[in-house]
Amino acid sequence: MGKPRPWTLLDTERVQDCTVFRVHRDRLRAPWGEPAHPYWRIEADDWVNVVAVTAAAEVVMVRQWRHGTREITLEIPGGIVDPGESAAEAAARELLEESGYGGGTLVPIGALSPNPALFTNRVSTFWAQDVRRVAEIANHGDEETEVELVPLADLDRRVRDGDISHALVVAALHWFHLARTNR
Repeated sequence: MGKPRPWTLLDTERVQDCTVFRVHRDRLRAPWGEPAHPYWRIEADDWVNVVAVTAAAEVVMVRQWRHGTREITLEIPGGIVDPGESAAEAAARELLEESGYGGGTLVPIGALSPNPALFTNRVSTFWAQDVRRVAEIANHGDEETEVELVPLADLDRRVRDGDISHALVVAALHWFHLARTNR
């Protein structure tokens, strides 16, 4: 069995613009020459996540409604990187907007592809150290968040118990764990 090889893109068509992502129908041919296959690709802007920790060793988390699962989830602040904005700028902005927390030091700790089978984007994770409440929550549009401070000592249990179940949040907490143990 040989090594995986790239497929040949024959054509692509944008079939839907959904504001926060665009759906494309690509036609590709496998390297071994089979007939062309249609595939769907979701073009999305890059995202950021922020593991923000207070001087009292509490992680700043937010509760918010999620349309996909139709439930309120417990997550870390995060969101889309706006055009012309760096990932670090987006991380600081999202943290402030969703939680009212800021200040301290912002450190990049990892980046990954959320789902390379479908999505084109990357999600970057930042560790915001020694944050404090500096403003009121300033959600925009259809967002509504409530802050919950979670003691660092409770994070693993909250993930194991399913209180924190967003896959990208769990991945960000893993980046955070790696960053803390490799200082």
